[in-house]
Amino acid sequence: MCSSGGLELVRSIGADHVIDYTSEDFARRGEVWDVIVDTVGNATYSRSRRALSRRGRLLAVVGSIGNVLLAPWIRLVSARQIIAGSPSMNWSAAQSERALGELANLAASGELRPIIDRRYPFERIVEAHRYVDTGHKHGSVAITLAA
Repeated sequence: MCSSGGLELVRSIGADHVIDYTSEDFARRGEVWDVIVDTVGNATYSRSRRALSRRGRLLAVVGSIGNVLLAPWIRLVSARQIIAGSPSMNWSAAQSERALGELANLAASGELRPIIDRRYPFERIVEAHRYVDTGHKHGSVAITLAA
């Protein structure tokens, strides 16, 4: 899911299907997914619930405090889950280490290709934040440190 300006970028990195959130609400499509990944903080559990399969997972990368607080309750009363907050809240140290190793392997093999929109030297970090806050970045903004 992305804005219309990012459709081609998202397709170019391998998405089979992309939803333009400026013209369509994923939660009202009538489709059901096993995993919904929220990277901007606008997919609350109450909004996403109907779009999750019976054992679906809402992965709130940038989660609201509501999702973080609701996660333990949902785990008790439903087969669905909210995975929100830092990995240390949801994973053991061994799970975190395994996940980091898997990411490193994917990056080394070229299967994981980070999209870097812009790079800023550390001295221009305020400018970098201002750019991110515009909401128009396509990919990550990297801060470089002098060696």
